[in-house]
Amino acid sequence: MSDPIARLLGEWSAGINMESVLFRLLVSVIFAAVIGCERATKRHAAGLRTFMLVSMASTMASMVDMYFAKTNNSSVLLLSAATLIGMAIISSNSILFSSKNQIKGLTTSVGLWTVGVLGIAVGAGFYSASLIGFIVLLCCLSLFPTFETYLKNRSNHFEMHLELTNKSNLQDFVTTIRKLGLRVDDIESNPAYINSGLSVFSVSVTISSPELKKYKTHSEIIEAIGTLDYVYYIEEMN
Repeated sequence: MSDPIARLLGEWSAGINMESVLFRLLVSVIFAAVIGCERATKRHAAGLRTFMLVSMASTMASMVDMYFAKTNNSSVLLLSAATLIGMAIISSNSILFSSKNQIKGLTTSVGLWTVGVLGIAVGAGFYSASLIGFIVLLCCLSLFPTFETYLKNRSNHFEMHLELTNKSNLQDFVTTIRKLGLRVDDIESNPAYINSGLSVFSVSVTISSPELKKYKTHSEIIEAIGTLDYVYYIEEMN
């Protein structure tokens, strides 16, 4: 099966030669740069250069595997396989656990790994799949977060990071939110704040009141809870 874009570009783009090597590296770096810019503008851990280097390395590994396969009549893609493993390790290092018991960098981690796979596809001359994958990935990162936020804000269940001025106020807090129409599913003390002078908790709640479900978003509920005198700080956990 020949690649439609390769057919359009000409025979040179399908093989391993100086022109196709430069073209594939250029395409790979451009794709990664666009994704890296999107992540960098949102101040994520892995930015422009990281995405470009991962994609470039993946493309090089794919082309080297193709070259050895052609010259040695071998079908073993060792460098591409090793690159995928390496990308998985690098990606996992971008995942962080914050002091608020939140996982940070998961989307960036998966994005890095996906860009690496795109780089391998570009290096293999599979331009059509690479272009489609790039567009889908960009849409997932840029367009879907708004929709995801909308769905989360309409969910009956959510988690809060809660900081109280005193641990003795926890019972008052529970009593108050129950009156508001919220059911407390779980409360966990956060040990990261032991010496801060605050009592910090991760609170899981479910909206049980029909009226609250109909008219109030998570942000409005949290804003109302934040007006309590003994609540030092509160926010929804992702």
